[in-house]
Amino acid sequence: MRNERLEKLRSILSEMGAVVIAFSAGVDSTFLLKVAVDVLGGNVVAVTARSAVRAHQELDDARAFAASLGVEHVIVESHELETDAFTSNPPDRCYICKKGLFAELVQIAAERGMSGVIDGSIQDDEDDYRPGVRALAELGVRSPLKEAGFTKPEIRAISKEMGLPTWDKPSSPCLVTRIPYGVEITPERLARIERAEAIIAGLGIRELRVRDHGSVARIEVGVDDMKLLSDPANRTTVVSGLKKLGFTFVALDLTGYRQGSMNTGLGDVKRLADGTGGGGNAETLPEGE
Repeated sequence: MRNERLEKLRSILSEMGAVVIAFSAGVDSTFLLKVAVDVLGGNVVAVTARSAVRAHQELDDARAFAASLGVEHVIVESHELETDAFTSNPPDRCYICKKGLFAELVQIAAERGMSGVIDGSIQDDEDDYRPGVRALAELGVRSPLKEAGFTKPEIRAISKEMGLPTWDKPSSPCLVTRIPYGVEITPERLARIERAEAIIAGLGIRELRVRDHGSVARIEVGVDDMKLLSDPANRTTVVSGLKKLGFTFVALDLTGYRQGSMNTGLGDVKRLADGTGGGGNAETLPEGE
């Protein structure tokens, strides 16, 4: 089945002929870029956004991998923080961000005479609250991995076989997902979150989030990593470091890391967003990783 999906992906890419890829350097877009280059060769352009909502390391990773493939790599400036509709941090902030970014990618494709724009959305995303998907549909952006039926475990497994450096890379959604809806998004808040997570990652913890609740930093790590944080020396490092960043209280969430914790309390947001109405449990809507 996995080989069938890979062949379907190759077929989709071959039929498209020449593509612009939204490349974030994450697990999915890295896999997609590698297969696209294998199939289309020089008829691929990778585009990465330089943005305050993404960790700086992601741009460095994108540059390095694109260079390793010899693919043309374009860096575009993202301007979502200049839009009040985005910085006010509504539940559909992802739609606002992606509509602006992907409109630019569509323009790049048109200027170069390329057949279209593709992104790394996957089959798993079907069950998520991801308002950005609406923007992709409106702009005609295709998601070949989703069309081929790929799931995250399959992509990780094939990426490992291919020797891709991202096969076990933790997910790294934009930094905005650490901020409660309705709380203003500012460059200072985003930078504080990035620095706070770097302090904890420095202890050897790979899967983590620092949720920014104003004066409170709510740390999410895997249950097995909680012991590492409870070590006296490590605890001192984290508390001291995060307080220097402006947090008054530093709390460890005993539930542990999980996708979508910032969506708790949104209730019907997914069904309201897609127009179907009805009830819903926000705990099952992991757009805000």
